[in-house]
Amino acid sequence: MAAVLVVTTVATYFWADGRMRREVALSKVIERPEEGACTTYLIVGSDSREGLTAEDRKRLRTGAAEGKRTDSMMILAACSSGNTMISLPRDSDVEIPTFVGSESGKTFKGTGRRVKLNAAYAEDGPELLVRTVEHNTGLRIDHYAEIGFAGFANIVDALGGVEIDIEKGFKDKKSGADFQAGRQTLDGEQSLAFVRTRYAFAESDLARTKNQQKFLAALAGQAATPGTVLNPFRLYPTLGAGLDTLIVDEDMSLFDLAEMFFAMKGVNGGDGTSMNMPISGSRGSNLVWDKEKVRQLVQQIQNDEKVTVTSNR
Repeated sequence: MAAVLVVTTVATYFWADGRMRREVALSKVIERPEEGACTTYLIVGSDSREGLTAEDRKRLRTGAAEGKRTDSMMILAACSSGNTMISLPRDSDVEIPTFVGSESGKTFKGTGRRVKLNAAYAEDGPELLVRTVEHNTGLRIDHYAEIGFAGFANIVDALGGVEIDIEKGFKDKKSGADFQAGRQTLDGEQSLAFVRTRYAFAESDLARTKNQQKFLAALAGQAATPGTVLNPFRLYPTLGAGLDTLIVDEDMSLFDLAEMFFAMKGVNGGDGTSMNMPISGSRGSNLVWDKEKVRQLVQQIQNDEKVTVTSNR
């Protein structure tokens, strides 16, 4: 039995590790901050329709837009002092710095141009997004993980749904959301509607990021359990559902990916902090970060200190 367990575990590791799409070259990111004491992940949910049939797109209400954009972004800091999950609203007001094109290799000089954060990804993909986040926060990103609509919905369905407590019911025709308050189990279609809804809330972007954090932590909490990890009839379908559309950096190992999930699970279990990036106001439709709070937050993460900074929204 012990021998079978060892062989199965090793085989699973190499099978899953071989399916990881290591497509993001953080080596192309220039002028990087110094490494800190914690391991930091930039977790991105994209609106990629890759892997979705026309019927899937209609059922999941994803639309038919070509290409992909960032639908959600958050920093996860895995620290010995406690884990911290920080949502980065896609409407955040940021400066595009000097960067090297991920495909052309050409240097594009920064001009002080300010845009919404999700424009960085649209302009030159993950590498420019990482460069922009690092430039505007001063925090070094160690790993990058991105998943599209199909992978997200498939993981939830492979787990048999994700249980979550919805404090207040809401509806949204665009995302297909129609939820009553209370504890309930969401399938892949419902989960996608839950994390994508923004028009049902007054502070659309900020309210949505809170729902995204809450759901991802619950998802990680359910995925990183003995009932899933030690059960091949649940583990293989779950890994298979997510790895096909999961895009990570070139140095991301399966161990790093597992650490990321367990860190998110820790936040869900109360061992850490979840928050929005502190906001001080707005510039037009862009959300302006609170510079002093961001500086303190980054310093605490870099030094592996307990995070005491709070978000006002």
